[in-house]
Amino acid sequence: MRAQLMRRLAAPLVSVALCVAGAAHAAENYKIMIGANPGGGYDQTGRGIGKALQESGAAASVTYENKGGAGGTIGLAQFANASKGDPNAMIVVGAIMVGAIVQNKPPITLANVTPVARLLAEYNVFVVPAASPIKSMKDVVEQLKKDPASVKWGGGSKGSIDHISVAMIARATGVDVARVNYVPFKGGGEAVAAILGGHVTVGTSGLAEMEEFIKTGKLRAIGITSPARLKDVAIPTLKEQGVDVEIFNWRGVYGAAGITPEQRKALADAVSKATKTKAWTETLENNRWTPSLLTGDEFARFVDEDHARIRALMVKLGMI
Repeated sequence: MRAQLMRRLAAPLVSVALCVAGAAHAAENYKIMIGANPGGGYDQTGRGIGKALQESGAAASVTYENKGGAGGTIGLAQFANASKGDPNAMIVVGAIMVGAIVQNKPPITLANVTPVARLLAEYNVFVVPAASPIKSMKDVVEQLKKDPASVKWGGGSKGSIDHISVAMIARATGVDVARVNYVPFKGGGEAVAAILGGHVTVGTSGLAEMEEFIKTGKLRAIGITSPARLKDVAIPTLKEQGVDVEIFNWRGVYGAAGITPEQRKALADAVSKATKTKAWTETLENNRWTPSLLTGDEFARFVDEDHARIRALMVKLGMI
């Protein structure tokens, strides 16, 4: 009888303890490093997943730090050194960073931090200023063949998907990749400003970064790197214009160095939960991104394979 009474008294205490533990977990404060300047795809990804973490209840607050340059590897180095062992710190990563690591061989790489989750995939769009005489990618190719240096391309950092896609266009159209005139920028906002100002002939970035300017008529979209036209997007693919190029970008998050397997799993679980929120669904839809969640060891293997794929592509294109 006494044992039953003790069990009954203990049950509410256990419930209270679990609630307190749950509340403590929900009250975590996350920090997200964004290895690019404000306004670009990395920035939109970081702030989008941060908002979703709050909506899901995984985070009480999220703070962000933008550190642009060298394809995100400057921010990566700072993150790796300053956030060791922090179970609530994350950095936005992606194919652009992988390309920068392959090309620049920085001392700090993704091997120095902890893989958590791939979040999304996106395709690149090519644009020209509204006043440009260029109406299609065919026009660009004609000019490129006549005088490669006369076409000034603007996009993300050296070795980024933007850069690789331009090199692929050159190769696919019989132009020497070494003669391509590519101008790298630290972030999407900087690239857009250069395109709008007429400082480059053709600009490229994720559709989300360009769509507002396309819709208002300030920029003209002349091609997209998807295998087929995207739903509700009236932009012709490169392939349908006779340029056999197809490539996508991906983004995800890594955790700090030195966290435990349990802390890594907790981060991955929190991010997975966040991707099921209305906030994240709206982020994907607003930015024309394709959901592409991958966590844990599967994500780590994917990054290793992507590193090898991008390196092989750069060698083939004569970029390294």
